[in-house]
Amino acid sequence: MYDMKRIVVTDVVGAINVFSPRGTVGRINVRQSYGLSFCREGQITYCMNGSDYISDNRHIIILPQGQSYTLRSDKTGMFPVINFTCTDVISDTFLLFPIHDAEEFMSDFEKIKELILSPENRAKTMSVFYNMLHRLFSEESLYGAVLPAVKHIEKNYADQKISNKSLARECGVSEVYLRKLFIKNLNTTPKKYISEMRLKKAKQLLSEGVLKIGAIAEECGFSSTYNFCRFFKSKTNISPTEYMKRNRVLKI
Repeated sequence: MYDMKRIVVTDVVGAINVFSPRGTVGRINVRQSYGLSFCREGQITYCMNGSDYISDNRHIIILPQGQSYTLRSDKTGMFPVINFTCTDVISDTFLLFPIHDAEEFMSDFEKIKELILSPENRAKTMSVFYNMLHRLFSEESLYGAVLPAVKHIEKNYADQKISNKSLARECGVSEVYLRKLFIKNLNTTPKKYISEMRLKKAKQLLSEGVLKIGAIAEECGFSSTYNFCRFFKSKTNISPTEYMKRNRVLKI
């Protein structure tokens, strides 16, 4: 799964309202850009490769660039769409995100619709669009039911006693179901997520070059310097000492 928080938008190429009467059927061949589609009222069902994706006022949907699909209007409505391009392929299918209140998104759509008329407003247009994406890719949307566990890991990754049991308790689910939720929402296991968090923190501390290796090992939740060094080398193919030499920031 693409990390949506790392999305890099290269351009916002259009913002339009699409009116779709009930019963309308259409086909899109090789869509030229990604589309961020809302629903003021009504409902559209998109179909691609045998799967249906429903656009209504409880969801925002990203339409996939480079893909062909059909659509039908189940209920008459108005569907604002912002077309945009990215540096990376973020998805080859539709992405649906639940929303609680569409008003703020609609307000930003109207701003972009006006701003995009003038090339001089490009920076402001991109700023408003990124703010929309920030709200859309909120932790609740990306992490879902495992958000309490993710928050717990972020605060307690150095705790050597952190376990699936304690994380499952944070989410109010069983350990088995917790693992399933992590794989579904984050495409990884709780154990691997903790390891990745510790690795990121270790790299940060090594780059700063202030603490000694033993102190960094303790700061990142390892029981010994030996275990830390073995773990770090298994993930990066170099030792913590070598990483520090290569990446230490000596000046701004």
